[in-house]
Amino acid sequence: MTEIIKEILKNLPNDKISEANFEAANIVLYTKDKDFFLNNNGVIKKIVDSIKKRVELRPDPSITMGMEETEKEIRQIIPEEAGLDQIIFDPQRSRVIIEAEKPGLAIGKQGSILRDIRSRTLWVPIIHRKPAIRSKLIENIRAVLYQNSDYRRKFLDKVGHRIYDGWLREKKNEWIRMSYLGSARQVGRSCLFLQTPESRVLLDCGVDVASEQQPYPYLEAPEFNINELDAVIVSHAHVDHSGFVPYLFKYGYRGPVYCTAPTRDVMSLMLLDYVKIQRSEGKEPIFSTDDIKEMVKHTITLDYDEVTDVTPDVRITLYNAGHILGSAMVHLHVGNGLHNILYSADQKYGKTMLLDPAVTLFPRLETLLLESTYGGKESFTPERQKSDIELKRIVQETLSRNGKVLIPTLGVGRSQEIMVVIENMVRTGVLEKIPVFIDGLIWDVTAIHTAYPEFLNNSIRKLIFHKDQNPFLSDIFKRVGSQEERRQVIEETGPCVILATSGMLQGGPSVEYLRHLADNPRNSMIFVNYQGEGSLGRRIQRGEREYAIGTANNNEIVQIKLEVHTVEGFSGHSNRNQLLNFVAKCEPRPKKIIVNHGESSSCLDLASSLHKNFRIETIAPRNLESVRIK
Repeated sequence: MTEIIKEILKNLPNDKISEANFEAANIVLYTKDKDFFLNNNGVIKKIVDSIKKRVELRPDPSITMGMEETEKEIRQIIPEEAGLDQIIFDPQRSRVIIEAEKPGLAIGKQGSILRDIRSRTLWVPIIHRKPAIRSKLIENIRAVLYQNSDYRRKFLDKVGHRIYDGWLREKKNEWIRMSYLGSARQVGRSCLFLQTPESRVLLDCGVDVASEQQPYPYLEAPEFNINELDAVIVSHAHVDHSGFVPYLFKYGYRGPVYCTAPTRDVMSLMLLDYVKIQRSEGKEPIFSTDDIKEMVKHTITLDYDEVTDVTPDVRITLYNAGHILGSAMVHLHVGNGLHNILYSADQKYGKTMLLDPAVTLFPRLETLLLESTYGGKESFTPERQKSDIELKRIVQETLSRNGKVLIPTLGVGRSQEIMVVIENMVRTGVLEKIPVFIDGLIWDVTAIHTAYPEFLNNSIRKLIFHKDQNPFLSDIFKRVGSQEERRQVIEETGPCVILATSGMLQGGPSVEYLRHLADNPRNSMIFVNYQGEGSLGRRIQRGEREYAIGTANNNEIVQIKLEVHTVEGFSGHSNRNQLLNFVAKCEPRPKKIIVNHGESSSCLDLASSLHKNFRIETIAPRNLESVRIK
């Protein structure tokens, strides 16, 4: 692989290629020859078929049409009914990103419009669907990528050299070990460190938002050296899996972060919100917005089922995990066939209103790293239909006594699921039409859901494609965008439902709503997601009916007189039966299962049951333990 570009160039005419470089595991060739760019007579396809790597031919930036003139051409070429919106240029890579309401019309029959744009402007057009809900924050995140186009090009080339230039470390023998720097016999701060003789890869790097004592992963472990880290792979955007990634950049990491595109966007929003909450609580944030921008600059997005090398001996594929938008299980093909690992991260083996169930079919699988959030014998999750009925009952009873319903919820996943459930109840007449106030980063995350419908299940995707049926655009939803609007909801608005972050009542607007609504027994609060050990949500769930807020010198005691409910069935995690069914349906069946991401009893219970049911070797390690996988 060390001479891969030289081998490619041998099969091309000498005078056709002006530059050749890597974009991570992909190879990009640039040409100053207009005719060769527009028609290479299948030469590039033959090379791809030969080397089994993605090779793309682009025009050299020096021959592309000027950006202003190109924009005029594009607006003339694309039909008005396509709903053309933004046109964004990535000049160093000769790409133009075109947003349209109806991408199919912007592409044209069999790509005819794209070909027209290429031939008339010599830019490579990429069509994106215009989000049904506009978010300035999303646009700012993407602007970071385009404003740093030159840096990105050099960075991606450097990543490619790490993959293809051969081994850095001495290859004495073959082995694989996994060190748990977090999430072993606990829920929160997921951080697993994969080592081979050649590679150092982090699987997730999160924080435990419910813990004051030990919220961060054990990066001080002797085997971890940030200067040797090759790659970070983020399974999904929840802070307990992504919340510590910018900290790596604060301390000098400049390598790649792999995830899906929605995970990149949602993760950035969550992390910006995390910094904002820490500041609002008078704490010094552990990283800055600049560190988050640095993370975005170094993120490489992958689609589901897309195979890519990340080091000379580790190849990954992301599969749908069914947990939240863009969530992935990470399949690792290690050592050129030596061993195959699946890191399930958080997964849901059951269809929800938004997502398809987690995938169970893999090319090869020897070791499974399986979550156990609800894997214990005592864990009980009711059928989804019963959860819908229970939610409707609580809402109706609360509204009938002129109360307000507070649902503290995760910004991504549960919020959108609850929105769709309530909208469906209102639309079908099961529930009277009521205002549903959306506060925190939920609105921006919902906007991202409308930008990536291809990651949602077929039913919700079809609804999003039609403005008049898109559940997220229903007029029952009211965005709360300021402190004054929040005050109005609390003091001046009648019966309503309030969805607010954070889901564990660890800061954010949900805590403020609770403070003002808690002393009125007409109101209700419904927990719909996991409450971490030590969080305010868990303490209230267990029966605490007062809590203190403020500082030691200026304390306020909040009395909880509102009704407190827990409706479990909306979880994005698999319940115990679903976890057992997932393993039963895994093809091929793993030979070893390492159980993580659950409280100690859940990990041990699930490990024991898996061993008894399937006669598979199981282990439930503790934090700071290393497991030799091969």
